[in-house]
Formats: sequence, C-alpha cells, structure tokens
Amino acid sequence: MITALLIAWLLVVGIQLVYILFIYTRTAFYRQPQRMAVAVAEAVSAPVRSRQAAGETLTDDEAAGVTVVVCAHNELHNLTELLPLLNEQHYPTFEVLVMDDRSTDGTVAYLENDIASLDRVRFIRIANEHEHVTPKKYALTIALKKATYPTVLLTDADCRPASADWLAGMVAPLTDPSRAIVLGFSPYEAQPGLLNLLIRAETLFTAVQYFSLALVGRPYMGVGRNLAYRTKTFFANRGFYTHKNVLGGDDDLFINEVATARNTAICLDEDTFVWSKPKESWADWRIQKRRHLNVGKHYKPGHKFRLGLLTGSHVLSWLLALAAGSVLLIKEIRQAPFTTDEWLLLLVASGGFAFRWLAFWGVVGRISYRLAHTVHWALVPLTDLMLGIYYGLAGLKTLFRRRRQRYHWR
Repeated sequence: MITALLIAWLLVVGIQLVYILFIYTRTAFYRQPQRMAVAVAEAVSAPVRSRQAAGETLTDDEAAGVTVVVCAHNELHNLTELLPLLNEQHYPTFEVLVMDDRSTDGTVAYLENDIASLDRVRFIRIANEHEHVTPKKYALTIALKKATYPTVLLTDADCRPASADWLAGMVAPLTDPSRAIVLGFSPYEAQPGLLNLLIRAETLFTAVQYFSLALVGRPYMGVGRNLAYRTKTFFANRGFYTHKNVLGGDDDLFINEVATARNTAICLDEDTFVWSKPKESWADWRIQKRRHLNVGKHYKPGHKFRLGLLTGSHVLSWLLALAAGSVLLIKEIRQAPFTTDEWLLLLVASGGFAFRWLAFWGVVGRISYRLAHTVHWALVPLTDLMLGIYYGLAGLKTLFRRRRQRYHWR
C-alpha cells in the first residue's frame, strides 16, 4: 500500500516536471521577434501611402487594415474611457467597431451624439435577442460580417490597452501570411485580498498553459479580451456554428477549433497587454469560473486529455505529498519502521517533489515577470498550492453539481 502510494506520487511529480521543464520553459525563454510595434506600423503604412499618393485603389488586404471590435451591453462608463484610447492607437489603417447589444444605460445616446470627435469609431445597434445563438456570439458574428478590414482585433469594454502601440504589436505577427491568429495576454489589476491573488494566479497559470502549448504546436484557446485573427479564418470555420448555443466560448472554443501549429502566433510584448478589472466578490467570480468550466467540456479530446493530465497531476502531486507525510507521521507515532525499499522510494519521491516545487517557482516566476509581474515572484510557491486546491475543488464540483443552464450576456 505504502509502496503503491509512493510510486503514484513519483509518477505524477514526473508528469509535472515534463510540463514544467519541456513545455512551460518555451514561454519562459521565448524571444519576441525584435520589431517594435511602431516600426511595424510604419513598414506596413509606407507602401500604402506611396500607392495612395499615386492614385491607386487598394483592396482591404493590400491596405492591411484592422477592425477593432468591442461588444458592449450596458457599458456606458467603460466605453467613455476605452474608445478614446482605441481611437488614438498608432496604426495607419484601422477602425473601431462598437457592437451595442440592447443596452439600456444611455450607451445609445452616447454613441449617437458624443463620438463625433473619435474619427475611427463607428457602432452598430443590436435591438433584439435571438434564440438560435447566444447574444455575444451573435454580436461578434454581425461585427465580422460588417467589418471593413480583413483582420479583427477583439477586446472588451472593461479592458484598457497598455499603450497606443497595442494594435500594431498584436497584428505584427500577421505580416507573415501563414499566420491567421495571434494570442495576446490580458492581466487583471492587482488589488488587496485573497480573491484578487487567486484571480491573478489563475489568470497567470492559464496564460502559461495556452502560450506554452501554442509554442509546442498544440494551441487550444485564446482570451477574447486580447485576440486577433483574420475574418476569412472565421468564415471558413462557419463562425461559431458548432457551439452557437454554448454560453461563452466565443474565444476559446473558436480557437480550439481553428488554431494549428502553423497558423497561430503569440505576442508577449508588454505594450500589447490589455488590462482588465477583476471580479470583486466570490459569488461573481464563481459564476465566471462555472461558465469557463462548462466551455472546457467542449474542447477537442486531445486538448482535454493534455489539460486533464496537467491539472490532475498538479492536484495529485500536492494531495499525495500530504498523504505521504501523513503516513510518515503515523509510522513515527506507532514506531513502525519503513523497509529499505520504502525509505528509498520516499527519499526519491520527496526529492522529486522538492525539485518540482523549485522548478515551478523558477519557471512560472520568470513567466510572471515577463507577463507584467502578474504575481510577485515570492508568492509563486503559495499560488502553486492555492491552484492545486482550487483545481481539486473545481473538479469535484464539476463532477457532482447538477446540470443547469443559465444564460448571461457574456
């Protein structure tokens, strides 16, 4: 029994080390292509300006234009702050398309009367909800149909780009014609309290996973707060058709379907990060996480297997560490000695776990440093344990909770 426990512990620690040393390190030591966002924008715009000056008519693809899409439902306060920031992005050819989905907070009046000075911004009003598709997916589908340019860059109304070079930096990888998708990062603002630390830790670790797996040729999700792709990729996939009634998934389920090793790029330039405000109550955060867990059930089998192996080994590495410690304590109390083989296994498994703990601290700590110091390096070991507990509880809740479908706008 003890031998089986220790072998199982050593096995899950080994799985964790494979992820940390051979997958996460891809993000930790990834070199962002050395081309500044502004330089890219200038390189794109120079031939455009010369041809326009010669009186030539350019197609949208030739103009390399971008449509920034913001879907909003009762987001008046956020739109008044966000739209001026988007309007001033450093890029030669772009528009900002706001999809106002049935807002009742004065958004319509603001968009109709107060955005005249924002020359890049236009809006479309959606007056009705449609039963055949969730509201946000419907709004995004209409946005992509009405987009002026062949590339879309998505964000949310409650987000704020880190700089005026956000747009140029995010679409820079698309200068490679083989690329159709760019995965960006959207950190949450740091606030006091345990909930905020957990939100930031979970956001960091999710980014570690989707960036790292993309870099090893297994992209599986993106975050709609900061995501770019070509409209032709969207329509070639029939948009959100296969998951149109699934609440959420307008970003991760779509990317799960269309992303490949060849067509997907990532962007870790800090000027391209998009900051968001986190949930401030446990109840709101639980609703958000429940929706995300529900979406994850629709991933491709291979993606679910890899993520299940990762999450399960993370939880079990800590759970079996607790079990091994408990067995050791009980044996000490009862003065029941270990056999030589058991002692050897215990030492090897304990050493492996300690190495795994230090490796996680070093690798994820370095990634956190690159990703806007999402979690302070000294807190990474604590968040390692917190995430193990969180994933374990979330898994149990997913197994035992009753199936109920509740629709919210997002």
